[in-house]
Amino acid sequence: MKVFRSLSRNVAGAPCALAIGNFDGVHRGHHALLQHLKVAADRLGVLPTVLTFSPHPRQFLARKSGMPADTPITITPFRDKMQALAEAGVEQVCLARFDAAMAEMTASGFIEKVLVEALDVRWMTVGENFRFGKDRAGTTDLLVEAGEKHHFEVMVMPAVMDGTDRISSSAIRQALKTGQFDRVAQLLGRSYTLSGHVVQGDRLGRELGFPTANMPMGQYHPALSGVFITRVHGLSASPVPAVSMVGNRPTVQENGKTVLETHLLGFSGDIYGALIKVEFLKKLRDNRKFPGLDALKTAVQQDIERARRYFSGQEYRTDIG
Repeated sequence: MKVFRSLSRNVAGAPCALAIGNFDGVHRGHHALLQHLKVAADRLGVLPTVLTFSPHPRQFLARKSGMPADTPITITPFRDKMQALAEAGVEQVCLARFDAAMAEMTASGFIEKVLVEALDVRWMTVGENFRFGKDRAGTTDLLVEAGEKHHFEVMVMPAVMDGTDRISSSAIRQALKTGQFDRVAQLLGRSYTLSGHVVQGDRLGRELGFPTANMPMGQYHPALSGVFITRVHGLSASPVPAVSMVGNRPTVQENGKTVLETHLLGFSGDIYGALIKVEFLKKLRDNRKFPGLDALKTAVQQDIERARRYFSGQEYRTDIG
């Protein structure tokens, strides 16, 4: 899959079928939309393409307004999102920078400069609530009118439902926040995972007697925090049982960066540089500041004991397939 990071004229050099969205999580609703994209691209003989934005428009606007607390939490980091889009059959992603110029672009300007000139769209699909252009003035009706003028088809995708509930990134974020991983898997169509390369940390876990595999979160603003029962893919033929922490380690580092630290159960070896995927199964507890390292060590030992009981079947399991 090719990834373009500009919106220069005819950036891909060929016409495309296009889906626009943030695609956070690449959930079952997104997959339904992407299936229509793939069918249309095959019919027209063009490449199935996704247009998404970095940073998220709401993130940009939160920074601009001086209200970082309004920054949206994220289901899927960039690497995982790109992999999920590729697996769904997307062949091109245009990662457009959302900046002041993009925020000020009118709806008609977006149609002319982005859809027509940069991407040469022949068919496109968006969700029913899609809005675009300055002040979100552009509507799906305007897209349909533009399609008639510029000779591209527009399909407006209705909401995809799970029973009586709309499948949405917002619903998944809420389920992640409350540790409902069975519900998350139902909405995503797969287990919730985070992937990345293992890097060397500050070795505090090793000093406490619980060495960890550390994955940097970078600019990723995770939708979950706490301590979790997990299993790790990518280190052996079968997943490795584990306990993972997502957060900023309040006991040892005030206002630290968000990290993902994973203690592997029954596995040893050099894992630095390995690309792993951490699958989340059950939430054990929230992160909290302990009075000292001894108290932290006791809590981690209890977490590990609970995880061992979970994997041995002594604790009722609802999240493992």
